[in-house]
Amino acid sequence: MDEFRAEVRNFIQQLGPGDTRAALGDRGWLAPAWPTEYGGAGLSPREVVVLVEEMTGAGIPFGSDNDAFGISMLGNTMLRRATPELCARFLPKIVSGEYVFAQGFSEPGAGSDLAGLALRAELDGDHWVLNGQKLWSSGAHRANWMFVLARTNRDAAPHRGISMLLVPLDQPGVEVRPIRNLTGDTDFNEVFFDDARTERELVVGGVDQGWSVAMTLLGFERGETALHAPIRFAGELRRLIELVRERDLHTDPDIRRRVAWCHVQVEQLRAHGERTAAKLIAGQEPGAEAAAFKLLWSEYHRVVTELAMDVLGLDALTPTGRPSPNWYQTDDPGAPNSSASWTSVYLNARAGTIYAGSSQVQRGIVGELLLGLPKEPKPPRTEKGPEPAPRR
Repeated sequence: MDEFRAEVRNFIQQLGPGDTRAALGDRGWLAPAWPTEYGGAGLSPREVVVLVEEMTGAGIPFGSDNDAFGISMLGNTMLRRATPELCARFLPKIVSGEYVFAQGFSEPGAGSDLAGLALRAELDGDHWVLNGQKLWSSGAHRANWMFVLARTNRDAAPHRGISMLLVPLDQPGVEVRPIRNLTGDTDFNEVFFDDARTERELVVGGVDQGWSVAMTLLGFERGETALHAPIRFAGELRRLIELVRERDLHTDPDIRRRVAWCHVQVEQLRAHGERTAAKLIAGQEPGAEAAAFKLLWSEYHRVVTELAMDVLGLDALTPTGRPSPNWYQTDDPGAPNSSASWTSVYLNARAGTIYAGSSQVQRGIVGELLLGLPKEPKPPRTEKGPEPAPRR
């Protein structure tokens, strides 16, 4: 591993100011564990861990934000659940950037309760016809494809009538509307499907098997985060400690206590990440443990960014400098420790307890699948009374 680590460090040192994504793609490092025939590098799990450690520590992103959807989530899922023909058709174009994916899971009436989704897909000859709406689709305005959970069997139980379809967005019948969020950005979108179409063969994991496919995908989303997030959080905490010292708050007993708590949480996340890496090295998919990690990091980040606001004081109301380019890291290593970078990531931290599965949902998964606790009781059904008389 020392030789490979030296190779990665040399690559980082030689990396110029140009397109980082292209440089990574040339080496197959955008999808390092994928087979070379699909555009990957065929690295071993241990080599992947080394690559993640060095790249994340240097503040170098693995491609664009949409690559998290196309490579880390969809691509890894397809390698395990899709046909070889579908992998050969899509994976190389995802790595090359020709196909840019967004995620189509949540709906206005189906967020945490994903099984309640209503977008339907019906067969019409050799195509699926989609009608309905998706919500909170990050990066959909930059994408030309979307992996969509759709109801393909309305007679089946909620979890059993869902399929994952690959749907082109550049077609009549698809409308993408950006949503302006609390930070002023428009990264989220709502997407409307009005008789949109996709080929009959573009189903990942088989028709009506979408629920288990989605669980595999979410496991990769949460599991891969465990590899790089602790490194980012450790760097962010060092920046916060620098900010505390700059403002002569390092002798304040309350601030010291809160910083110490953050340090313990980051070390806990690091240990969790190492355990996840060990599972990947053993060739295992991320399991329910990924839900525990998602719960820990999202709740931690809400608290540490609130501490940063207290350290900034009134300066948090009039932030200066550049906002952070990252969702859950104050800024790149070496960048100025600006108030704007802290406030922007603080505003995003609350969303971290919701997207990729809310904290309440993660607690349910941990309780049931890791601790063996019984499922939460469902509220009793109540009989509906007579309809009220219309007003005149």
